[in-house]
Amino acid sequence: MSRSQPVTQFAYRSNTGLVVSNGPPENAPITGFSPSSETRSFLYSTDGRYLAWILDTGIQVSDANQGTLVQNIDLKNVIEIQFSPRGQFITTWERYNKTLDAETNPHKNVTIWDVATGAKLTGFTQKQQNAWKLEWTEDEAYCGIMVTGEVQFYDTSSFSKGIVSRLKIENIKDFSISPGKRSVVAVFIPEKNSQPASVRLYDVHSLAGQPLAQKTFFRADSIEFHWNQLGTHILVLARTDVDKTGQSYYGETSLYFLAIAGNYDCRVTLDKPGPIHDVCWSPNSKEFIVVYGIMPAKATLFDHRANSMYEFGMAPRNFVKFNAQGRLICIGGFGNLAGELDVWDRIGFKKLTTINATNSSSCQWSPDGRHIMTSTLYKRMKVDNGIKIWHHSGALVYKLDVKEMHQIGWKPAPPEFFPHRNALSPPPATQLAAAAPAKPVGVYRPPGARGGLGSPSLRRGEDGTLQAVNSARSVPGASTVPGAPSNDGKSHKRKEGFGTPSPAPSAPATPKPGAANADLEKRIKNLNKKLKQISEIKTKIAAGEKVELTQIQKVESEAGLMKELGELMSIAK
Repeated sequence: MSRSQPVTQFAYRSNTGLVVSNGPPENAPITGFSPSSETRSFLYSTDGRYLAWILDTGIQVSDANQGTLVQNIDLKNVIEIQFSPRGQFITTWERYNKTLDAETNPHKNVTIWDVATGAKLTGFTQKQQNAWKLEWTEDEAYCGIMVTGEVQFYDTSSFSKGIVSRLKIENIKDFSISPGKRSVVAVFIPEKNSQPASVRLYDVHSLAGQPLAQKTFFRADSIEFHWNQLGTHILVLARTDVDKTGQSYYGETSLYFLAIAGNYDCRVTLDKPGPIHDVCWSPNSKEFIVVYGIMPAKATLFDHRANSMYEFGMAPRNFVKFNAQGRLICIGGFGNLAGELDVWDRIGFKKLTTINATNSSSCQWSPDGRHIMTSTLYKRMKVDNGIKIWHHSGALVYKLDVKEMHQIGWKPAPPEFFPHRNALSPPPATQLAAAAPAKPVGVYRPPGARGGLGSPSLRRGEDGTLQAVNSARSVPGASTVPGAPSNDGKSHKRKEGFGTPSPAPSAPATPKPGAANADLEKRIKNLNKKLKQISEIKTKIAAGEKVELTQIQKVESEAGLMKELGELMSIAK
């Protein structure tokens, strides 16, 4: 199925299997693909050439444009896959088999395959699922893998040579290889005793000697690397498990900026206390945006020297992403936030629209830079699963509801397919009815408390999570003026934050707080506490730290907890 004109493409995996579809304006399934309904996961190659999916019996790789099968890799029990930057290699990860002899014949559960021939090239042992992926240079000449105390590099033209170079650093915890023409490896060494944590940059082709650049800092248990597209600068997002200032349940965060030339580094100055929620480089590699602070969060644009350039204001937001052309910016609030997202035009810093995408699990720009796909996935919520595609003007152009949506993703496309345009595209002529805004959360009064003292209402706290707030109705027969004497001659002051009085019923009665009130408060409090604990565990897992089985089970229960919290919201009035 050849195409004379480039079009967007996306794939999604639901309870009925994997579907490959054209994007706007067609939004129609492509008939050339024939993946099995038993697909467990899928992945596009970074260059958009291939689409691979995992089956119980192995891996199948197809041509993403033609739909024809390219390779069938016979390997059972694969959990995850990874493409190299140019799609020449595909790497698989299986769960580690402890029954094999760890000394003489360890299980090599990470395998590199040649996509064109299906040949098995080499294998490694990586027990932890959250730290198994290899790092590749952009030209795919070398790849690296971290083992205890060192990073090992392999020449991809001949894996039979074995390890061609090593970067040995005591206590090394994480590493990342830059994109771009110059291949640079960044390594993270956490704090130990009285020594600060540090990030060091080395040239992949010259690992001996002094690093190209380095930055030391305290209060860093784990980090995230954020390279710009040219690979000339890196942002390091440092996290701690515990915030000693007590400002956040999620630990303390800080952001550091380094140039690979070694001529400039600094800590990025953020003028609002609270956690750093998200960081994103512009495709031009000269600017980046940080979303940070106690809710409502602040979003600020910085230049290539980490100087503040523009502030987008404050709102309940925790996500930011440029489109592929760098012209448009999406700043949204997902997870425990309401699901609103703002679309900004970088030229002139004009806010184009605010889109309401309630309960969304993900948000992705299309390769053409004109559309945004939001989705609600089964892992987060068991109801209202599906996808929505929005034009950047805010128009809803496609909607699909499914029983169980498990995965969604756009096919990557080379930038030259969708070049930068001087003028923004107009709203499409055909639009779907816009989604109704989420109903404001009000006061829920359980049957046992109706007509008497009000029950707690639900609101979002400073950290964006749902919390209970006590709300009181007036006592029948009492004055509606705060501080005025009531019928029994006693004075009652209305506490700040309590609800407005409602008309008294015809038959006055002595109100008593219902047991349902306290029960509702307790349930909401417990749910918030559990969700915060799960967030902390997920942060540890993302940082490659070892967690207990009970903690993993807690993470798996997140969807159920979110559903229960959603039910409380749905009954709020």
